[in-house]
Amino acid sequence: MKTAEVFLPEVAETPERVLRSPIVPGSGSHLRSWVQIATLLALWMDCVASRAESPTNAWWAFRPVQAVTAPAVSNSRWPQTPVDTFILSKIEAVGLRPTPRAEKRTLLRRVYFDLIGLPPTPDEGDAFMADASPEAFSRVVERLLASPRYGERWGRHWMDVVRYADTAGDNADYPVPEARLYRDYIIDAFNADKPYDQFVREQLAGDLLAREGVREQYAERVIATGFLALSRRYATAPFELMHLTVEDAIETTGRAFLGLTPRCARCHDHKFDPMTQQDYYGLYGLFASTRFPYAGSEEFQSKNLPRTGFIPLVPAEEAARPLEKNRLRVESLRTELVRLEQRIKEGKTNAESKKPLEDLFNSLRLELKRRERSGALPELPVAYAVADDQPIDQSLQQHGEPGEVGPVVPRCAPGFLTGGASLNIPPGSSGRREFAAWLTRPENPLTARVMVNRIWQHHFGKGLVATPSNFGLRGDLPSHPELLDWLASYFVQQGWSVKAMHRLLLASATWQQASTPQDPEPRAAEGRVIDPSNRLCWHFDRRRLDAESIRDALLAVAGNLDLERPGEHPFPPVDEWHWTQHNPFKAVYDSNHRSVYLMRQRLQRHPYLALFDAPDTNTSTDQRTSATVPLQALYWMNNPFVREESERLASRILSQSGDERMRIAFASRLIWCRPAAAEECDRAIVFLRRYRERAERLGTNAKNASLQAWASYGRALLTANEFLYID
Repeated sequence: MKTAEVFLPEVAETPERVLRSPIVPGSGSHLRSWVQIATLLALWMDCVASRAESPTNAWWAFRPVQAVTAPAVSNSRWPQTPVDTFILSKIEAVGLRPTPRAEKRTLLRRVYFDLIGLPPTPDEGDAFMADASPEAFSRVVERLLASPRYGERWGRHWMDVVRYADTAGDNADYPVPEARLYRDYIIDAFNADKPYDQFVREQLAGDLLAREGVREQYAERVIATGFLALSRRYATAPFELMHLTVEDAIETTGRAFLGLTPRCARCHDHKFDPMTQQDYYGLYGLFASTRFPYAGSEEFQSKNLPRTGFIPLVPAEEAARPLEKNRLRVESLRTELVRLEQRIKEGKTNAESKKPLEDLFNSLRLELKRRERSGALPELPVAYAVADDQPIDQSLQQHGEPGEVGPVVPRCAPGFLTGGASLNIPPGSSGRREFAAWLTRPENPLTARVMVNRIWQHHFGKGLVATPSNFGLRGDLPSHPELLDWLASYFVQQGWSVKAMHRLLLASATWQQASTPQDPEPRAAEGRVIDPSNRLCWHFDRRRLDAESIRDALLAVAGNLDLERPGEHPFPPVDEWHWTQHNPFKAVYDSNHRSVYLMRQRLQRHPYLALFDAPDTNTSTDQRTSATVPLQALYWMNNPFVREESERLASRILSQSGDERMRIAFASRLIWCRPAAAEECDRAIVFLRRYRERAERLGTNAKNASLQAWASYGRALLTANEFLYID
């Protein structure tokens, strides 16, 4: 008989929907269905009752992280880590058994895409298959964690959550060339295994921490506040509708770090979670006391307004001299331009000497325009970052309207999580530093839970909580609440190390299961009925590669992937910026670098990334979709990029020594990470021969016919699910 605990993973997202959940058929006993009805009713009543109590005591996410021990299991030989006992106990409770371990090559391809987002090379695959030691897999994990490619893969996951973009989002969507520094900060932080609590504090208050830390960390801590600086801009004028920008900062902070949706409390107390309007405007004051940069907008052109608020990457005392030097240079340029203009107008020079004067005038005017507009100096690099402004407690906005002012609300963290304790904000400070410290206290019930759930999600395809950015009452219930708390405690004990979590999860028997159940008994089929969504993790979920991994893998197998970190995007010079809401900035910059480095806009989505479900950069994205639509197939068949890379792939295959069968075998190992079966080789040989013969009949010379045949064959391998999916 199933218990309420067992049914917990299968209930719908909210208590009210529990009764609408489908009844799971049993193994022929009508009694089991009635037990399920009674269990669901009891669970629903418990959830409804919990809302009537104090939310901090009732709702699971707001309770302190519990100290739990791994449960006992019957099959004591299966677990490889403590994680497995939590998983196995629930599997056994419903009479199922876990799926056997995946084949070795499958695990290798899986861990490569999990950790670095790229496929293993044929040589790496052969070396792993030849290593029969028990430490073979763990050595692969350590090598991948030490690779610079790791930060590019896991940094991209974080960039989804913090809605990273290279443009501001105003009506003309002005570019932010300096945004890439924050992107690179994220990548470097994951590569260095920066403790997550420090990572959080730097993104919320790095400008303040930079003043107190060592000189070597000053720049990266300032750059880290790009998290806030990248809050969406709206309308046309500088800082127009700024309350919406602040709202974006609050909402992204709540979703990213706390798994809460504070936006719902902007106009009234949150309808579901215990966050009040007072809580919301307490947070609002923290960001209203912060100076945001201005990246440009339509009025940048029409009113000649400069970019402002960019933060130097050196301390104030070091920035003073180049700032003063720039000020003097601007004054000198203005004076000289006035004189030159007067000389040209007076016409006291002959035609031959007038032309050099005009050239000099135009050159100096361009220099002045760039110095005045850019907000950055050639002598002083800056970041798109934030800094403390005049501290202010924000007035509550009735109905969320800035013009309908209510009582002033002191700056604070959400009261239902602080127990009424204040942040103790020192005079003259925004309070962001104190808020960041409160957020990363080990006893905060949400911060560690939310992050370990995200890590689990990217290894298993879905989180233990299926709503990764909503742990509130409208979010999903955890499938394994004890395991979630055990992982949160382990995370903190390991110094908030993300890489320690990778090692733990990848070593588990749970993660190493095959994606296809192979149990010959009826229990495998019953598992599809009892747990069709695999919330109990009784097998590994097969899933499609994300947009970046597909593109990067294509470039990699074609031998055309540039692994160097690129520099600045090729934006036009600042003096040429003239975009308006009717003619906004639009650009797509081709690159052979990894997809994490592609320029991404707010108002125009990248054509390839949008097609393969990359996130909307206007909002925090915790889960990507993986739609299958006809346009994707058309892209693989007709897009010039795919054709060009297929031809490069063909050249790479043809460069291999040996006969046709050996080249086919190489292609299979390169693209699918496994040897080709004999019948696959036979079919490929027939295909290649027929393609060459037909091409030659149509007038193609033998060399090009062979290249085209192999390119077509390679494209067939690339469009197969075996390339596009992870088992």
